Amino acid sequence: MRYYGTDLLDWHRGRLTSRRLAVLIRHLPRDSAVARELHGESADWTVTEYLLAHVADQLAEANWMFATVNRDEDADPPEAPEPVPRPGGTSGAEAGERPAPAPPGPAEIAHFFS
Repeated sequence: MRYYGTDLLDWHRGRLTSRRLAVLIRHLPRDSAVARELHGESADWTVTEYLLAHVADQLAEANWMFATVNRDEDADPPEAPEPVPRPGGTSGAEAGERPAPAPPGPAEIAHFFS
């Protein structure tokens, strides 16, 4: 009723066909109660949101690598960034992305610059 102004009881009354009802349900917007029930909080996430989360993860990883390479030799390495949480409680690494690499040791850094 909220989106189409159609009473679902019209299906029982014979004024709304099963095919028409199925089409209306299939094309409900993402913020509908049916979409939220079927897809949970991922109903709010479009491809754009997933791409933005991926970009944010990549930027945080690049900043972390820059800080790791340019830190003082005696300083503790910075903590690896946490990926942006995705719907369903999965992070980028759990969703199939590469996990953040371990910080390089002194030997790896020396080898890089030699």
